[in-house]
Amino acid sequence: MLGPQDEVALVQDILKEMIRIARKKSLIHSSDIRTLLALVNKVEPKTSIDKKTFPFEPDTGDIILHTHTGEAIAVRTPGQRNIVKAAENNDILFAIGPAGTGKTYTSVALAVKALKERRVKKIILARPAVEAGENLGFLPGDLKEKIDPYLRPLYDALEEMIEFDKLEFQLTKNVIEIAPLAYMRGRTLNNAFVILDEAQNATNIQMKMFLTRIGFNSRAIITGDITQTDLPQKTQSGLISIQKILQNIEGISFVYLDQKDVVRHKLVRDIIDAYEKFEMNKK
Repeated sequence: MLGPQDEVALVQDILKEMIRIARKKSLIHSSDIRTLLALVNKVEPKTSIDKKTFPFEPDTGDIILHTHTGEAIAVRTPGQRNIVKAAENNDILFAIGPAGTGKTYTSVALAVKALKERRVKKIILARPAVEAGENLGFLPGDLKEKIDPYLRPLYDALEEMIEFDKLEFQLTKNVIEIAPLAYMRGRTLNNAFVILDEAQNATNIQMKMFLTRIGFNSRAIITGDITQTDLPQKTQSGLISIQKILQNIEGISFVYLDQKDVVRHKLVRDIIDAYEKFEMNKK
């Protein structure tokens, strides 16, 4: 390579990292490249990239599981790695951060892995159906048809990880269950990996209800973005309150993700930054 020594070293570091990712995951996603480029943009001029800067380190178990097509699902950002590490050491984990940071996808991957390894007997995925006021009776169709629009993102994640016929069978047998948050009331969830998605739209009462459903040999991940609450104006989000209520309790962990963890279109990070600046200027 020709050019200034520091820039050549920087490019060499990037290429080496891409080769390592390709060897480990069999392919490189565009989001991997965007993450690397985002990190490069944060490096001071005339300096090479420190290996600690990269969110990927050799031999640290970045791969969560392989899909039915053999594709590796791996952590792509420091925040996602923190989710994986915290989930290993805590029974209840709160993953809080903006849209596009992979909170839900990483959590579902961990749940599928636990089910495949028979560490749990079932997966339960829940979401508040805020738009329908948790009352879906007025919508046409059976229960599945009523709730599908609100739970579609969870189905999408599962369909990438589990073969279609097997997923359909597991859904039919309730090995994997997807339901509105309101349907968790009165249940005890034993031997399960439980995920509450979009938890910023759960009220304080609903959050308490959900957390007290967790039974023996169960784990729970609660994900949400506290900047995107759809609750009525005077109703406080349970995800906001819970950060103070459950702080410093052993076995419960909070992981916070930010713009650096966004793995969607490159403009998503810029949009999040713009909204944060707008909110700051309002104060």
